[in-house]
Amino acid sequence: MQLTFASYNIHKAVGTDGVRDPDRIITVLREMDADIIALQEADRRLGERASVLSRAALDDTPWFPADVARRPRSLGWHGNALLVRRGLQVLDAEAIHLPTLEPRGAVRVDLIADGRKVRVVGTHLDLSGLRRRDQIRAIMAHLQECDGDPPTVIMGDFNQWGLRGGAMQAFGPDWQLCTPGQSFPSRRPIARLDRIVLSHHWKAGACGVHHSAAASRASDHLPVWQQTELTKK
Repeated sequence: MQLTFASYNIHKAVGTDGVRDPDRIITVLREMDADIIALQEADRRLGERASVLSRAALDDTPWFPADVARRPRSLGWHGNALLVRRGLQVLDAEAIHLPTLEPRGAVRVDLIADGRKVRVVGTHLDLSGLRRRDQIRAIMAHLQECDGDPPTVIMGDFNQWGLRGGAMQAFGPDWQLCTPGQSFPSRRPIARLDRIVLSHHWKAGACGVHHSAAASRASDHLPVWQQTELTKK
C-alpha cells in the first residue's frame, strides 16, 4: 500500500499579499493531490473559531474533513485539521489536548486504507523548545493509550529549526524523522519548520516541498509532502 501525506500551515488563508483567499489554498491542495493532508491555522483564532475553508468548498474537492472540530463552525481543533481522500474509511477521530501556554493542539484520525488500519496525527507545536518537547511526549502518551499499534504518521508545523536535535529527540529510535526541506517563509524559504514523522511500519519514499506560483502567494508556509509504502503487516 502506498500513500502520500502532506502538511500545510495555511496561515488562516492569508497570503503573502495580506489578502485572505481560501480559493488559493484549495488550488495548492489540488496541485499536491496528497491522500491525507494535515492543515494548521485552518480556523480563525477569535470568536466562533470559524474555518477559513468552507465545507461547501471542500465538497468540490477529492477530500473530506475528519470530524475533529469542537465548535460548530470550525474545521479543526486549535486550527489543526485533517483532510482525508474520499474512498478512505474513517474509524475514529479525536482532538488531543497538549500542555501549552498558547492555543496549541493536535488531532488524530484512525482510518482504513486498502484494508489496513492507519493512524494519522496533525499538530502545530509551540515556539518554545521545552514546550515542544512536552507536547511531543503528550502526543506519544496519547498514542500509547489508543488501541493497537497501527502504522502511524505524525505531521505538522513543528516550529523546529534543527534537523534532529532539540524536541525531535523525544520521538526515540523507532521513529523516522522526515524533513522534506525549507518551507518557511514561502517566498524565500530558509527554515525547515514543517515535518513528517513515520513509525517503523513505513518505508519512506520521495519527499519534498511543494513550490508553485500559487503556493508562494497563498500562505507564509509552503506545504511539504512524503510518499510512503507499508513494509510489514
